[in-house]
Order: sequence, then C-alpha cells, then structure tokens
Amino acid sequence: MSTSIEATSTLGTWATLRRGIHLSPELRQGLGITLALAAVTTVGRVVVPLVVQQTTDHGLLGKQGPDPALVWRYVGLAVIAVVITALTAYAVNVRLFRASEAGLATVRLRGFRHIHDLSMLTQNTERRGSMVSRVTSDVDTISQFVQFGGIILILSLGQIAVATGLMFFYSPMLTAVVWLCFVPLLFVIRRFQRIVGRAYTQVRERVGDLLAAVSEAVVGAATIRAYGVEERTGERIDQAIEAHRYASIGAQVRSVVAFSSGQLVAGLTLAVVLVVGTLQAASGHLTIGQLLAFTFLVNLFTQPVQQATEILNELQNAVAGWRRVIGVIDTPADVADPGESGEVLPRGPITVEFQAVSFAYPGAETVLHDITLAIAPRSRIAIVGETGSGKSTLAKLLTRLMDPTEGRVLVDGVDLRSIRFSSLRERVVMVPQEGFLFDATLLDNVRFGRPDATDADVRLALTELGLDAWLAGLPGGLATEVGQRGESLSAGERQLVALARAYLADPDLLVLDEATSAVDPSTEVRLQRALEGLTRGRTSIAIAHRLSTAEAADEVVVVDRGRIVERGPHRVLVQQNGVYAALHASWAAQQRGA
Repeated sequence: MSTSIEATSTLGTWATLRRGIHLSPELRQGLGITLALAAVTTVGRVVVPLVVQQTTDHGLLGKQGPDPALVWRYVGLAVIAVVITALTAYAVNVRLFRASEAGLATVRLRGFRHIHDLSMLTQNTERRGSMVSRVTSDVDTISQFVQFGGIILILSLGQIAVATGLMFFYSPMLTAVVWLCFVPLLFVIRRFQRIVGRAYTQVRERVGDLLAAVSEAVVGAATIRAYGVEERTGERIDQAIEAHRYASIGAQVRSVVAFSSGQLVAGLTLAVVLVVGTLQAASGHLTIGQLLAFTFLVNLFTQPVQQATEILNELQNAVAGWRRVIGVIDTPADVADPGESGEVLPRGPITVEFQAVSFAYPGAETVLHDITLAIAPRSRIAIVGETGSGKSTLAKLLTRLMDPTEGRVLVDGVDLRSIRFSSLRERVVMVPQEGFLFDATLLDNVRFGRPDATDADVRLALTELGLDAWLAGLPGGLATEVGQRGESLSAGERQLVALARAYLADPDLLVLDEATSAVDPSTEVRLQRALEGLTRGRTSIAIAHRLSTAEAADEVVVVDRGRIVERGPHRVLVQQNGVYAALHASWAAQQRGA
C-alpha cells in the first residue's frame, strides 16, 4: 500500500482535485444552477457601490441640489438587491452542502469498501488507526473545504471579475494600479501553495499516527495494565500528540505568512487608490460618487484576495486528505473479486487441491515451498506443525484472504481466483483462533453469516453443538449483549459463538484455525462431539495445535518449515519415527504434566 500512497502524493493540487471530483460525481450534479445563483449573488454585491455612486452624484450633489425622492428610490433598490443577494447566497450554501455531503458519502463508501477488498496482507502493512483516519478525519477535511472554502472560492472568483469590470468602467488607470499592486502577491501565493501543501500533508499523516496510537492503547488497555506500562504508553501518545501539534503549528505559520502579505498589499493598494483617485477627482476625471464607488469596489476586490490564505489553508488541508483517500482507493486490490465474470459453484462436498503453491511475504523469505496437496471431498484433514511452519498461511490461502505467490489453489477443480466472492464465502467458512464478535447481541453475532436465520434456527444450532446449557446460563439468553469485541464474554465463550456462527452458516468446506484453542477441556470435549456432526458429509481442514484434533481426523498433514514432510492417518504417523511422532510425544507429555 505504501507504494501507491507515495505515488499518489506526487499528484499536483489541481490534478488531485480533478481526481477527487471524478470520484465524487455528486459534486458536479446541478453545478450549473449553483454557479448561476452564485453569479446573481456576486452581481448583487456590486449594486451597493453603484447605488452609492448614483446617490452621491445625482441624489446629493446633483445640479438641482439634493433630491430626497431619488435618494429613497436608490436606497430601496439597494435593499431589494441586498435581500436577493442574501436569498441566493443561502441557496448556494444549501446546494453546496447537499452536493458535498452526497459526494463525500460516496468517497467514504468507496474507501471503506475498497479497504475490505484489499488482502489481509495489504491491510497489515498499514496501521489500523491510520487506515480508519483515511475514511473519517481525512474526508472531514475535504468536507470542510467543499462546504466553506468552496463557497468562498466560487463567490470570490466572481466577485473579483465583476469588481474588476466595474472598476475599469469607472477608471482604467486606477484599475491598472490595483492589479499592478496585486500581481506580485499572486506569485507569492502560488509559491506558498506548494509549501503549505507539503505542510498539510504532514499534518494528515500525524493525524493518522495519533489515531493509531490512541486506538492501540484503547484496544490493548488490559495488556497495558497487566504489564504496568501505562506511563510508557502515555509517553508514546504524548509524542504523537506533540508531533501533530508541531506539524499543525508549522502549517499554520506558513499560512499566516501569506495572509499577512495579503493584508499588507490590500492596505497599500487602498492607500495608493485614495491618493491617485483624489488627484483624478481634483482634476475632474472622476466625480466624488465615482471615487466612493471605486473605493467600495477596491474593498470588494481585496477582500477575496485577503481570504486567499484562508482558502489556501483549507484547500491544501483538503488536498492532503484527498491524496490519502485516493491513495487507498487507488491501491490495487490484489485479492480482487472477479464479480459477474466469476464462477458460481454448486453446493455439495468440496474437493481441494494445492498445485505447486509457494508464498512469500513482501520483503521476507518464502514461508511455503512448492506445496502440492489433494484433499478428497467429505474428508477431515488436520494440518499440524511447529509454530511458524506455515499452517495458518495455508488456511488463509484456502479461504482466499491472500493469494499464492506461485501456483494455484483449486476448489472443485476451479482456481479460487476465478470464483465469485459471494459463492466462495457461501461455500467456504473459516473459524479463526480468535473469533471476532461485534458489539451486538449473542443472537446477532451467531447469525452474522446467515442474517435470515430465525431465533429458533439459532437455538437449534446451539443445541446441536451441545451449548444449550451454556445458553441457559447467560443472563439474557440470545439477547445477551456481548460488548465491544465480545469483551463481556470469556475467551472460550467468544470461541463458542464463533463456532456456532460457522455451524449456522452451513458451509461445504469448514476451515478451523485451531478453533478450540481458547476453550476449556470440558467444553472442548462437547465441541469435539458437536464438530463430528458439523463436519460429517463436509470437507473440513483443521489447523491443529492441540493434537487431539489430529487424533480425530481422517488424515494428518505435517508441515515443517513451509514444506509437507509427512501425510497419513494418526495411527500410522505416530508409529513412525518422524516429525509427527515427535510432536505428538511432546504434546502428550504436556497433557500428562497438566
């Protein structure tokens, strides 16, 4: 993932904005009407300077003396223009808010769904907090710009154009003076745009680091307390906070430099206009009303230019956030769903085959070497080996959480990469070592993989697994709230729920990554009996750390240093003086000692 993010970070500001708008088509919907309303708003703002000029020259300083009736007509016209301007400005705001929220909701959904399309391997290269920040706080910065900076930008550009046109109408020379004063500032702002952009990219990165540090501290609170490292953890979070603070201050300081430059140039411009304009009025080239109107127009011109720093601030913050979001979306989904072009496999017992499969993690040595293995339908296979031998990697390849570096994994003779995810997830279910539970009821967690299951279906599944007595002992039964990550339950109880979830999903191939590792011995006995019924008529593959699982299997596959070194029934392998015999003897000794 880092490669894609680095590539995306090289996009320029406007290229990033174009790419971001392309990802959010809702931002362009109705844009023509919004711009038309913005034009009306801009024109309405210049009515007041025109009224001031006409009122001064003809209503107050006319040849016939003051004309109160004319003054009131002009004042009435100004009031109407101000009301219309307010209404159109309101409409522009509402339309931009609706379009931006719709467009950014699309970005959030695309980013979130794409994260789920990435392989576990790719996800593990990015810290979870940083990943979350890309579809939350980074999108929020885009929202702030689109809703506020975008409004200012649209209105400011129109305001500058209209003000310039009217200033030129009153005095081409004074208009040239104004532009000559501001042209150098435009180059300064353009220069600072790149500097501020880099600064805000660093700010967004520090936000991701901060969220990652905080989320890890919250999730790992029990471990932190158990080892008494609260102070060290606090220092780590403090460092992340300080890094974010320094990055934010650095970005703001760079923005203030441009803002101060804008204020300085605006003040000097107004002073020069007053001096030159007074001289022109004294020589008869301008009336008093025209000079007053021109002064109002200069303010209308300089105001958006002075706001350029604020816009620049929000723009670069938004662009930095957009780059990070685009970095996720543009990361290739290395485990991609073939979608409609993929195959749908019929239900029934599954045949599994590994053909010359090798796998290596990026930048690391190969962990699986030329694995060739055929598993017959309805067979119960146990895969055993030392820690780090590659057992769990085989399970992840079989469930297509990752794809092999070389070779193919076939199910019923079809490459996993050619099977629709919907079909694969329906036929193949994996129960990991630590079953993840969602902050919901026990009922919702058990039927997670089969949402149409009724309460009766769930109760029947728990009964067939021998868990009806355990269910009766829970305070709320199926309505028991399990808490975040299932923290209201013990580790063993969480695993019971994960097994019940897999049982209810009714897969054709069951992959158990030592699903009974966190269960007490008495519960394990009940589960082993229940699993007999669950695996009957199905193909099942168990990654076994407890070799009681291997004893009950039809066949045992022994993996050592990423290679299959032995294969056969338990009773045969245990009699051989091989790797499995040594593993079993060591495990049996531990059981006797326990």
